[in-house]
Amino acid sequence: MVHFTTVIKRFDKQGDKTGWTYINVTEDHAGKLLPGNKKGFRIKGRLDNYAFEGLSLIPMGGGNFILPLNATIRKAIGKTKGAMLNVMIELDTKQIAPPTELIECLEDEPAALDRFNGLAPSHRRYFINWINEAKTDVTRAKRIAASVNAMLKGWDYGTMIRSLRDDKTDLMEL
Repeated sequence: MVHFTTVIKRFDKQGDKTGWTYINVTEDHAGKLLPGNKKGFRIKGRLDNYAFEGLSLIPMGGGNFILPLNATIRKAIGKTKGAMLNVMIELDTKQIAPPTELIECLEDEPAALDRFNGLAPSHRRYFINWINEAKTDVTRAKRIAASVNAMLKGWDYGTMIRSLRDDKTDLMEL
């Protein structure tokens, strides 16, 4: 477990990260978790008294990383830009298994299964989380069908979601 105190920051203008609230995780701290790694990876731990898991450190070059703090986290810790934050982090090795129903449907379409298995683990998680967040069985089934269809078309998660929006599909239902 790596422990440090840092200041919460916010990007003014930083391309697609403009407006993000984040903390810096130095090369030294990240190296204690995953030595020599320069790619993003998942961590778990505590931000003050807020426990979390499955968050990703994003590489910023030179071995340094950032940890974005979304609105849910900021509300839970009750802090914003400029505040000091007590950080305790460790490597999160927990694997997220795809829903059984998704795998069964993908197995009916070998090309879709190959495409899904070829995705980076973080990209598979987008589909898995979207399916797992469904509140009804009907919505879950529609999301599984949309995911299989996306794999057959060679789409990533973002392309699938945009396509559903463009088709005027009721995303609230999905």
